[in-house]
Amino acid sequence: MENAPRTHRFVPADILTSGYRVVGKVMVTTTGITGLMNDTTRSFMEVQDAKMAKYHMPTKLVDHYEMIRLVKEQVFVVCAARREDLGPTSMTRGGYANIIEYNIRVTTQVYELEGILEWPGRFEFTAIMSDGTRDFVPIFDATLTAILIPNVKVQSAGMLFNRKHVDLLAMKNQRVKA
Repeated sequence: MENAPRTHRFVPADILTSGYRVVGKVMVTTTGITGLMNDTTRSFMEVQDAKMAKYHMPTKLVDHYEMIRLVKEQVFVVCAARREDLGPTSMTRGGYANIIEYNIRVTTQVYELEGILEWPGRFEFTAIMSDGTRDFVPIFDATLTAILIPNVKVQSAGMLFNRKHVDLLAMKNQRVKA
């Protein structure tokens, strides 16, 4: 029995590293950007029609390439214009179980993210940060802000953050009101 060919398509993506913002198109299969970023058989990714800017000067184009290659381990966040571009719901949510939405804040050494984490069942920090093989975790209706330059903001229907770069994760409903 032969394997059915996978459908490939390009989706727009906004990729942030510690020093650069890369805007371009990535080729994905039916598993979307989540499948691309969490594919353990490849440690790099290709971005077509890639426009680069330094993260602290997002409106100043540094360069433009037909294709660039990025080391996935160095990627902090991948932003998608549409939630569907992240991939099928079963993949981004981690299954078909009853989903609870958690409003969270995530910080890295360079960025802060706020958005909604959809998680099956009770919130478990250890499971989010260490279980399984997926390093890129989805959040929805998200806003990214550069820590040192707060006027640098990116809003997205869906983002994937690299859990290896996370400094802290907080649930916003546990914020102490002064």
